[in-house]
Amino acid sequence: MTDVLRELVEVLKLERIEENIFRGQSQDLGWGRVFGGQVLGQALSAAEQTVPPGRMVHSLHGYFLRPGDAKKPIVFTVDPIRDGRSFTTRRVVAVQNGRAIFSLSASFQSDEVGLDHQAEQMPDVPGPDELRSEQELGRRYLEKMPADIVAKIPLGLRERITSERPIEIRPVDPVDPMNPKVRPPTERVWFRANGTLPDEPSLHAYMLAYASDFHLLSSTMLPHGVTWLTPGLQVASLDHAMWWYRPFRLDDWLLYDIESPTARGARGLARGRWFTRNGELVAATMQEGLIRDRRP
Repeated sequence: MTDVLRELVEVLKLERIEENIFRGQSQDLGWGRVFGGQVLGQALSAAEQTVPPGRMVHSLHGYFLRPGDAKKPIVFTVDPIRDGRSFTTRRVVAVQNGRAIFSLSASFQSDEVGLDHQAEQMPDVPGPDELRSEQELGRRYLEKMPADIVAKIPLGLRERITSERPIEIRPVDPVDPMNPKVRPPTERVWFRANGTLPDEPSLHAYMLAYASDFHLLSSTMLPHGVTWLTPGLQVASLDHAMWWYRPFRLDDWLLYDIESPTARGARGLARGRWFTRNGELVAATMQEGLIRDRRP
């Protein structure tokens, strides 16, 4: 396991400070604000640590309420709503500076035998070995940018663009963030943990929740030829839903197949499907985001 991956695992595992109360730190990805996927993964981790053994998360629904400060700890309070014979339900509130910044409802289930089918198929795309990582692409983009434009990008973000990451990301059809083209609202991206993870299914589950916040809202902007770096554009996650279907490992490549069916009223909707390399559908996501266009 690489150092950056080990650091992320520790950030997501949390510190138990009281019965059903946990505390977590943050990684600053260059914006000074808490990354939505991080607080999502941490809230799921807090919920999972109060669940009876042998029950795995099968769904979650979360709301991003306020921006979080990456320099301050976050307290997670878990409400043990229900423990049934097969299902467990938990509600989690993430608090910073005395105010809720994120809320989560999650459901866990004991392993059961049942009907099994998969109608959706993985798209036919190049494999990860044929593609460049986001770090490689980031270095190429920065080298092409004028010096005055590069200077406007926060130093922390510039470092993150080119530095080693805990999750390796390889886009199938990369978007140049400084020179985006109008294109269909579809993205396909390969993900893999940057190192070997322990054999803990719950860890892989909340690591996938963390990773699922990358690239989702990007698809809502593709038909308009803009990106999160476009001046005058305000982009933020509003809510996030996720479902798990089959076992997987995040230290093996997974394809994130993302599309945006609609955007209107300063909001955009995105949905994604996670496939293993052999085409098994293991999880699905949906997210709505705020997209305010304040350009002249």
